[in-house]
Amino acid sequence: MPIFTVRRFSKTPRLKTTLSILSAVMTALICQAPASSSPPEKSWKTGYILVKPKAGLAASELKNILKRNNAQSLGVIGTLDVHLVNVPENGEAVVVRALSKNPHIDFAELDVEVEPGEFIPNDPQYGNAWHLPKIEAANAWDHSTAESITIAILDTGVDAAHPDLFANMVPGWNAVDGSSNTSDIQGHGTAVAGTAAATGNNATGIASIAWNAQIMPVRISNRSDGNAYFSDIARGLNWAADHGADVANISYGVTGSSTVTSAAHKMRDKGGVVVVAGGNDGSDPGITDNPDIITVSATTSSDSKASWSNYGNFIDVGAPGVSILTTSRGGGYGNWSGTSFASPAAAGVVALIMGANPSLSPNEIEFVLESSADQVAGGWHPYYGNGRVNAASAVQLALDMGQAPVDSEPPVVDIFSPDGGATVAGVVLVEVNASDNVRVHAVTLFANGQPVGTDFSVPYQFSWDSRVYGDGPAILTAIAEDTSGISGESEERVVFIANHDLVDDQDPPTVRITSPVDGANVSGVITIEVSAEDNDTVELLELYIDGVLRTSIDGGSLIFSWNTRKVSGGTHTIEAIAYDRVGNSDEQSLQVLVGGKSSMGGGKGKK
Repeated sequence: MPIFTVRRFSKTPRLKTTLSILSAVMTALICQAPASSSPPEKSWKTGYILVKPKAGLAASELKNILKRNNAQSLGVIGTLDVHLVNVPENGEAVVVRALSKNPHIDFAELDVEVEPGEFIPNDPQYGNAWHLPKIEAANAWDHSTAESITIAILDTGVDAAHPDLFANMVPGWNAVDGSSNTSDIQGHGTAVAGTAAATGNNATGIASIAWNAQIMPVRISNRSDGNAYFSDIARGLNWAADHGADVANISYGVTGSSTVTSAAHKMRDKGGVVVVAGGNDGSDPGITDNPDIITVSATTSSDSKASWSNYGNFIDVGAPGVSILTTSRGGGYGNWSGTSFASPAAAGVVALIMGANPSLSPNEIEFVLESSADQVAGGWHPYYGNGRVNAASAVQLALDMGQAPVDSEPPVVDIFSPDGGATVAGVVLVEVNASDNVRVHAVTLFANGQPVGTDFSVPYQFSWDSRVYGDGPAILTAIAEDTSGISGESEERVVFIANHDLVDDQDPPTVRITSPVDGANVSGVITIEVSAEDNDTVELLELYIDGVLRTSIDGGSLIFSWNTRKVSGGTHTIEAIAYDRVGNSDEQSLQVLVGGKSSMGGGKGKK
């Protein structure tokens, strides 16, 4: 999938959980293609993107921002504040780039199509459940079989009639069409479900890792190839979180998706844990560690990384993923390989941890999973994360932790932008810091005692419309709530609103395309330069080529590289539009000639 995150080069050992959890413990005693040197290009849903505004941004402001980019919201995904946005076909990437630069947009991303992380070998010797003794599952079962724990399987559906699955099934949902049809359309989901929670000790077929857990099928694909979009995955995860899932397994490469992460953050706040596949491209996609998702690589029977398993700083643990004997659609059994099956193996261990000690928080559960893993590479390693999972060690550590201590410490919160005493106008970006000994659940911003908006993820940022208040001093405060329901409040931050000058502002900005000149003959890659000025502030500067938005920026100067080799020869129109804070605008357009002598005024022909 396209990666929009920054590579983190640090290779020092790390756990995602906080040092406070370590202190508490001490106190308490994916793809159907073979490995390749680089990830394959992924496609996305044409005509749609995914957008999350900053907390507090008025619906009218979001509508205006989208309208300026020829886009329109079709509504939010479930209870997430992520909008499915309609854009011109073939303009998805351009609009994502433009919106990503807007300070009032939290994120914008393509609705990427991802494929199930399976890799099916044809080696006939792959015929036994070697992975169960490798992770010492039998020793774990002496203390936990994950009874009363629900694992949501976000996949192609599950064969509910399978003799090794039907006893553990609970009602699910089809996230694509909103129906109750969760039958397996492709076969992948049944194999994933069996890896995590096929019924054990029933004199039938196989045993799984968490063989007493309940299986909640959430179908995220209605396609015969099993591919799914970010939007449907996030919608399914949101539903699972709202319907009591304790663990969610997603055997697709979604760690780098902001939209899926938003849903995973919600599930974690509800006490659940999300486990996903690392992918099967045999490469490092450069994704950073995701604190809301546990990402799993695949290991072999000799505890080496499977050749096709992805690796990098986003890997949290490794788990067996080569020739896993599991359930198959239609009532049979088969051997499946891929990070698609390493992921539910790890999810099964998570369920065992929860069954052994239901009082543990998601951070503590992840701490147990990671710190109990067998360090097959001597510490944290990009191939295995914190090590290959060990069910017996994990369950024992969960039992040793006892009851989690009662949290009585409030979060610490402060507003760090804008500065105290600052003069503000229009829609103001307000930034807040918040931290907690366990986990911050949400931060709410107040202006003069009235709520502006609530943000659930770092960085905590708000778009506050000061225009609905009178000019003069305004008091900003922020309240942070942790996952135990304890709140902390910031000190007051006084700013001064000065919108009166904007109300009478009738002067539009001035915009000028400084390069190229009107009528120029151009070729190859050229640089387009635009500048704009205003009596107050240039809020937005947009660049169009032949009527299609190519880029935008907040501010008064813009530079864009245009590859004219990718367009047909002839006359092309370049247009720039500048907006100020009250919506006054100015535009300039010019024409250039690609591939030929210019006959237009203002340009020079090729000698």
